[in-house]
Amino acid sequence: MAPHLHTARKLFWILMNSLLRFTFMFVNNCVAIPSYCLYLLVLQPLRVVDAPTFWYIEGVMFRWLLAMVASWGWCAGYTVTEWGDDVRPMSEDEAMVIVNHQSTGDVCTLMMCLQDKGTVVRKMMWLMDHVFKYTNFGVVSLIHGDFFIRQGKAHREKQLVYLKDHLDKYYYSRDRKWIVLFPEGGFLRKRRETSQSFAKKKDLPYLTHVTLPRLGATEIILKTLGPQQENGILGTEGNPPGQSIKAKGLQWVIDMTIAYPNARPMDIQTWIFGYRDPTVTHVHYRDSAFRMGVGRSLHQPGTVNKNVLEGEFVPLCDGTMRRSSLVDLRPLDWDVDS
Repeated sequence: MAPHLHTARKLFWILMNSLLRFTFMFVNNCVAIPSYCLYLLVLQPLRVVDAPTFWYIEGVMFRWLLAMVASWGWCAGYTVTEWGDDVRPMSEDEAMVIVNHQSTGDVCTLMMCLQDKGTVVRKMMWLMDHVFKYTNFGVVSLIHGDFFIRQGKAHREKQLVYLKDHLDKYYYSRDRKWIVLFPEGGFLRKRRETSQSFAKKKDLPYLTHVTLPRLGATEIILKTLGPQQENGILGTEGNPPGQSIKAKGLQWVIDMTIAYPNARPMDIQTWIFGYRDPTVTHVHYRDSAFRMGVGRSLHQPGTVNKNVLEGEFVPLCDGTMRRSSLVDLRPLDWDVDS
């Protein structure tokens, strides 16, 4: 009888806690998101007169909203431990951030761990699945200038054209620095079987905790935002006197790996209702300086670069973790059905 009573009490507490959390977050969203939209509506004249100041204010409010979402996990005991390279010194540089994708909770995890990275959050651009456009946060991302991409072979070519137009229109005009994407193209549980089948067919490593990336969006980003070479000079070096300084283009590729305990991804429902026990999610960073050599190898159709194609999480003797990576470049046929 006692064990059943204990179980009933625990279940009752979980249900009450979930109900209270949901109510709080519902009210939170009903206040914060309309406030964000209304403030920016009122500030539209400032956008015409002084666009940089307008987007600075928008970025500050955008960061507050992401901090609000991060706090939902923090107050439930969901925290992040970070490993690898220190990426904070790159917060003012332009960088492409590639992240493995396991569940909807990955975005919330990023919102939490990037809060202390200088101006990154307010100056970042997200690439995410078009489904997120129809969530409560979709209108915020639309205003901020994030890009929603449709998955599937039928939409692939058209979406890449839309992505290039979007980058040309919004990236530099809104002073964006980091662009975040999930090159695996979907959740691990949905892509793993296809990835393993493709790996077997092409004699690639058999991956369990990550999948082979789709390089279409990555290629467009590198071509559009990578360092532009003019007269043998990259970036802003050697600008003639009297000419305005040009953007340097991407300077870093930052590889982020999210690892959940016992390989149990945390989804957005868990983040909202908080019914799982306190959990520590591990995030590993590895940075690579952008060089024209990296850009060229990624621009070649059907090429896998060691800085993008990642292997398994492997434990090190000091207790930390890293991912093994492919060292060689292999020509591949990436025309795979989604």
